[in-house]
Order: sequence, then structure tokens, then C-alpha cells
Amino acid sequence: MPSILGLSLLFLLPVSYSILASSSSEISRKELRSKEEQKVFTQLGTRPNSKSNRVDPSRVIQLSRQPRVFMYRGFLPNEECDYLMSLARTKTGDKTSKNTRNQPITSLESSPDTQDDIAASIEKRISAWTFLPKEYSKPLNVMHFGDEKAEQKYGYFSSKAMEAQSESPLATVILFLSNVSRGGGIIFPQAKFASNCNKISAALKPIKGNALLFFTSNFDASPENSSVHARCPVVEGESWIATKIFQTRPVEKDKVMYWMNENECTDEDGSCPQWASIGECQRNPVFMIGTPDYYGACRKSCDAC
Repeated sequence: MPSILGLSLLFLLPVSYSILASSSSEISRKELRSKEEQKVFTQLGTRPNSKSNRVDPSRVIQLSRQPRVFMYRGFLPNEECDYLMSLARTKTGDKTSKNTRNQPITSLESSPDTQDDIAASIEKRISAWTFLPKEYSKPLNVMHFGDEKAEQKYGYFSSKAMEAQSESPLATVILFLSNVSRGGGIIFPQAKFASNCNKISAALKPIKGNALLFFTSNFDASPENSSVHARCPVVEGESWIATKIFQTRPVEKDKVMYWMNENECTDEDGSCPQWASIGECQRNPVFMIGTPDYYGACRKSCDAC
């Protein structure tokens, strides 16, 4: 049985994918839309067609071997990008303009009990591209950023931060849901290729529909130190992204439910108030508050939500 780490590279092979016909049960679910989903469809004017799970290897380019970084051009059509943004606004009561920037605004879980067929199709497509099973991942998380200072620095996801988590991250997929006039790119300061906010590769800039995949673990499951990454501040415009984090083991159901409840502002550790009182929110913001792809452990005590 090949390992998850071994399978993770198979997406580079030119594999043909077949399209499975929708079952009658799936058709029934489509007819039983919730009021929340109907509101999203009204906002968009039309509902995007559910795309197949087929991926096109010719659209994938490898940006780096250490860390392993890949970019998929046009992974999402514009309609699906707009759908995720609109669904996120609906789930949060359209609060994205009120103190929600620089924070995760919602999680979109597409398990059978909370089915949204568009989000489910996107997650299946991510797994088809990466050859990483959905069961090893946290829910798709939509985030919104904007109105940031050019000199502002953002959460480096370092090996120290990875070790602080209960489970080791294996890989991260970032979906760019919007174009950004200036800023908002992803950088890898410790990678061998030049990467900083002033001189960033065109492939790492936020282009609507593109997807970025990078591995945060080596083949032996040890942390890949060169995968330290950060998000450049959004200087002009606004940025919408969706992130998908894969771990080396299946994600426990109770942890998934925690990520799904975006309306709660809680701490994950009883020591958070004490840590916050001695300045850990400022000294260790990655672990305490979080980054675009890591939900901080002490967001409540750090007044980050």
C-alpha cells in the first residue's frame, strides 16, 4: 500500500479522469436546497454548474523543488470563485465589511451531513489534483483581507509553529478567489528561489482562479523548514482566498466541527489568558492568533475575533 506522501506526487503524471454521472440521491439533494443556499443563488443571479473532478496536468507548473511548490492556472472558473465568496458572505450575515478583515470569516464543510455540492465538487477536485484524501484535511476555509499597511508583516508559518500543532501539516492548497490590485501574494522567504513582497514571482501573485499547492512536510513526515511562508499585505484592493490544509493522518471529527463553527470566539488552551497577559500574542502571533492557513490557539484571549 503506497503511503500518502508517496501518492502526493502522482498528480504530476498525465492521468485521464472519468466523469461519474450524478446519482438519483444527488439529484434529490439538489432539489432540497436550504434557504441559505437559495439566498446565495439569488445574489449570483445564476448557480454555477457543478464542474467535474477532471484536472489538466498541462496547467500545472512546478515553482520549486525545495520546498515543493506547484501552481495550477485556472483551477477554479470565475463562477465558482464568486460562489464561494457569496456563500461566505451569506454564512456570516454579510459581515465582511465590519471588523472581519484579517480574520477567517467562515469554514465551508462539504461532508454529507452539511452538503453543498459546489463546495464538495471543489474539494473533490483538490483531492484529484493532489492525490490527498479529503479525510486527511480540515474544512475549506474562506478568508477576506484588505486595507492593510504596506509595512505590515504577516504570520510566518514556521516549523516551530507546525510543531505546536497536535497534528503535523502535510500540505496546503490556497485558492485565489479574487484579483488584487497591489499586494496579497504568497512568499517563501527561506526557499531557494527569490521570494519577497517587493520582488515576487508572477506565479505567486493572487490571480483569480489560480491555485497554489505547497508541501510543509518531507517524505519522512519531518517538517520542511523551507516551506515557511507568509502573505504579503493587501495595499490596494481586497483579497479573497480559500485554504485547504492536509495533515499526515485523518482529521478527527470533533476537530472538524470546531473549525466549522465560525461564530464562536474561543481559546483552544486553558493557559491562553495567562499567555496573553505576558505578551505572547505579540511575541508568538502565529501560534496565538494564526495565519491564513493556521487557526490560532488563543484568538479569544488575543482579541483577534
